Amino acid sequence: MGGRAARRTGKDVSGKDFTAVGRALAAPARSTMLNLLVDGSSRPASELAHAAGVRPSTASEHLTALADAGLVAVARRGRQRFYRLADVGVADALETLGRLCPPAPVVTLRQSAEAARLARARLCYDHLAGRLGVALTEAMAARGWLGDALVLTDAGQAGLSGAGVDVDAARSSRRPTTRACPDWTERREHLAGALGAAVATRFLGAGWVARRSGTRGLVVTDGGQAALADLWGVAAGTLDDAAA
Repeated sequence: MGGRAARRTGKDVSGKDFTAVGRALAAPARSTMLNLLVDGSSRPASELAHAAGVRPSTASEHLTALADAGLVAVARRGRQRFYRLADVGVADALETLGRLCPPAPVVTLRQSAEAARLARARLCYDHLAGRLGVALTEAMAARGWLGDALVLTDAGQAGLSGAGVDVDAARSSRRPTTRACPDWTERREHLAGALGAAVATRFLGAGWVARRSGTRGLVVTDGGQAALADLWGVAAGTLDDAAA
């Protein structure tokens, strides 16, 4: 009945065509590439090919499929092509989708160790994720810096500014100031939006976290451990595997 009604009126009542994106995601090599790009980085096709374990020509086909689906964007630098996620909306969608997906198969000790490091601390496009991101979000909420739905409070404005976060710039951004982002490893929410990006910028700029080469994982430095406890109210040991 509904189908006949749609044909009579000429209106599309079928909703979104998820198969277009589904086809683009339906290859392990593309999953590997997207996992690397979720940190907001821009990477050459050669690096993505190496990470996915495919030949450059095969990688080019995969990346073209991702670009055609609107998932990645490409820019040429000299003779190389660099790929990144198309926008923050794609990163958000992938992080949310990750909650429905099983973990990537782990077949080596190295892969197991990397999975543990990503669960501990990583970038989700431009904000902090993993146990680090969740612990920070919960600590800010406990202090009254974030209210319901992670809305920034007056106390949060003062507290985060005092911690060196550029709150004014975050609030004047065209993006939502705060947003709750589902964390696919912790099954809880971490802070995203312009303020989440400003917090991540503060952590990177202060040397509290450092990027790990070739991955979206982060290393929490000794200074970062001290800052988490003294400045942010995150209890020592919160990020340890045993605390997960």
